[in-house]
Parts: sequence; C-alpha cells; structure tokens
Amino acid sequence: MVTAPPGREDDLPVVLELLDLERVDGGAGPDGTERFVGRHPERTTFSRTFGGQLLAQSLMAAGRTVDGDRYVHSAQTHFIRGGDKRRDLDFTVARLRDGRGFANRRVDVTQDGALVCTMLAAFSGPADGLEHGRALPQVPPPEGLPVFDEALRGYEDPLAVFSGALHPIDLRYAHDPPWVQKGTGEARTENHVWMRPAGEFPDDPHLHAALLAYASDMTVLDTILTRHGLSWGIDRVLAATLNHSLWFHRPARFDRWLLYASTSPVAAGSRGTGTGTFFAPDGTTQASVVQEGVVRYFAPRAPSGT
Repeated sequence: MVTAPPGREDDLPVVLELLDLERVDGGAGPDGTERFVGRHPERTTFSRTFGGQLLAQSLMAAGRTVDGDRYVHSAQTHFIRGGDKRRDLDFTVARLRDGRGFANRRVDVTQDGALVCTMLAAFSGPADGLEHGRALPQVPPPEGLPVFDEALRGYEDPLAVFSGALHPIDLRYAHDPPWVQKGTGEARTENHVWMRPAGEFPDDPHLHAALLAYASDMTVLDTILTRHGLSWGIDRVLAATLNHSLWFHRPARFDRWLLYASTSPVAAGSRGTGTGTFFAPDGTTQASVVQEGVVRYFAPRAPSGT
C-alpha cells in the first residue's frame, strides 16, 4: 500500500479532483469538438497555473475522447500565456484522426477566449517491435532517502513557493537537492529524483499518464541551474516553461517508484533546455521528456551603501 509523506495526505486527492474534468453539453459540439472545464486548487503558491497541472488536465481531456485500449504515446505542448489561477480553464478537444492504429487529438486550453496552451497528443494500441533503452543510473534506492519536506528543512523561507505548494508526488532526491548543493560549491550535470504518487488512486490508464505528465514538469529544468552551481529560491532566477514534449514508450504505470534522470544539453539566449528519462526500478525506460524554458539569472544585488 502506498502512503503519503506525513502532512501530505490530502495533496493527491486534491489533484485527483482537478483531473476529474466536467464535460460540457454532454458530447461533441456541431464542429466535432468536445469541451471540458477544469478547475484550480484552492491552495496554491504559484502566481500562475502550474504547467504540470495543464499537462495532466489536457491529457485527461484528450484521453476521454479516445476509444478502445489505445494509450497516449506522445504529447507536445506549447505554453502561450500564464493561466489565471482564479478562473476556470476551458478545454476544447479536436479529433484530428481516428485511424486503425493511431488516434490524434489537439487540446486547446483557454480562459475567456484567450489561448493559454495547446497540446497535440497521439494514442496507439499495443504492438510488438524492437526494444532497447538506456541503462538505469546507479543511485541509492528511494526507501532510505529523505522525503521532500525533510530535504527542505532549514530552507522553508527562501523556498516558500515549494514548501507551501501541493505535493501529490512523493519526491526523493538521490543526491543533494539544488538548494543544498548551492552551499557545497559543486556543479551537477545530471539530477536523479525518485517519484511516485503520494497515495492510492484509481487504476485508470489515463490517470497514470496524467499523473506522470504532472510529475514530468517538476524537476526537469533543475540541471540548467545546478551545472552553474545555482539554486531556485536562493539565487535570483526567473523561469517560465515555453514548451514541453513527453513520450510514453509503454503504457504508463505510475503506481510504483520511477527514477527521473534529467540533464540540460544547452542554455543560450535566455532559454534553456532540459531533457529527462523516467526509469522503472528494473531499468525499463518508461517515458522521455524535453522541456524548453525561459531561464534568466540576475547577479546578486550589491549591498546597500556600496
């Protein structure tokens, strides 16, 4: 049985409720699209809609229009503007194709007619083929690692946006997190974080994929900072996601620990790219991620009087 870290027992149920989208008009509209309404959590520390929430809700909307045993195998999302966390989100799903082997959907997320983000999602059924993947990184197992709130101990004030946020995902860094690494002077080129949902949830394949998409937005840009010895909350950094691509290599299963290994191949022109891979404990590659974000670093302010 999966249990939540102490003090976080209510976080996953809140997010599961967010993923239970309300269908509008009970079916497809005259243009063939289907519409859903999604909401925000009452408690949030983010100034805008969390990108992982948009990814997860968009996948739930798309998945509810796909028939049969097809599972999502790719989802590419462009973020156009920040969502207003005080207002509901409108999801419009367009059926681009329903072929013999594949189904394609476009999900437009709007508020008052203004586009917040758009996702292209593709679904396919089971099939046999060639298989290979990367080797599982050698890191400590998750059971003996500190839970996220323990890793934050002593940093609650500078990292209030994280410490006060919902944590439906149990995160366990396999090494010092960025804010601790900051004090060591170390630069890290790859980050490893064990993840699993912080509690039980219904065995719905669309929920597995949506929760994995939610988690995929949580640490993928870390290495843009850690390779420069910087940290969220401590250094003056501005970051915002521009686009996010996610590939599911197998039907998503997120009722167990997965290791999220991420790195940053490049940062230039005030933008940075993070790439990530989700591994099952047996070394099977589950999913791959590429995210581009605006990442701006501002040098520390000079002390007053100098």
